[in-house]
Amino acid sequence: MASVLELKNITMQFGGVVAVDDLNMVVNEGEIVALIGPNGAGKTTAFNVITGVYEPTNGEISFCGKPVVRNHPQGKMKAGYKGSCAEYYTGKPVISPTPDQLTGLGMARTFQNIRLWKTQTVFNNVLTAMHSKSSANMFSAIFRLNAEEEKRQRERTAEILEYVGLSDVANELSTSLPYGKQRRLEIARALALEPKLLLLDEPAAGMNPQETAELTAFIEKLRTDLHKTVLLIEHHMDLVMDISDRIYVLDFGKTIAEGTPSEIQANKRVIDAYLGVAEE
Repeated sequence: MASVLELKNITMQFGGVVAVDDLNMVVNEGEIVALIGPNGAGKTTAFNVITGVYEPTNGEISFCGKPVVRNHPQGKMKAGYKGSCAEYYTGKPVISPTPDQLTGLGMARTFQNIRLWKTQTVFNNVLTAMHSKSSANMFSAIFRLNAEEEKRQRERTAEILEYVGLSDVANELSTSLPYGKQRRLEIARALALEPKLLLLDEPAAGMNPQETAELTAFIEKLRTDLHKTVLLIEHHMDLVMDISDRIYVLDFGKTIAEGTPSEIQANKRVIDAYLGVAEE
């Protein structure tokens, strides 16, 4: 099974604080992999490193078998580095792409706090995302030389909204939707980018039990119908255990466990650090 995403020795240090410490992770094609842990464990920081929001202090990330991110402690950080494995990447070229460059490679992400275009309709939220893959330039747009491409994009937008169950609200403002449908719209917008890897940051946050159950089925549908590979952060343990093939657990920036849902549920370190706390 080919890997879509691989993290090697990823460390993210802010000043003297190590938020992610020597994270190693593999997400294989067609898998749903979860990254869990208590608040402040470093999960969103890891997402931000994967998607180019942060440049890691150390480590390497490969996407579809090719290194796309690489760094090692430099400047003042060389003396203040508190992580490990710096010698692995010293002397190797630094690779520091921007978020849009990684999106262009095939990564698409949703956020813990919903980031829809509030003044745009549901339809235009998805269509605008699709424009990032457009071949049109200013000249062709002015003279309507891209009319055929625009037509295809609008047709594809309608198809995506039909697939995610939002075609009936296509002309409504995104902010007028119930919370659960806003979450689904954010995923629809990510799908418009035709990603090889879909990264979902707490997709069930703020949802009621019914919405969470529907979301669980929907994420599984993305894998079975569209063959999407998914990496998700989530606090809702029923969702995580129901759909994940494998789970990585962070605590204070360090990986304390990895394995199948049944293995994680039986892991005492996980119970003590996270699952046990959640049950109290």
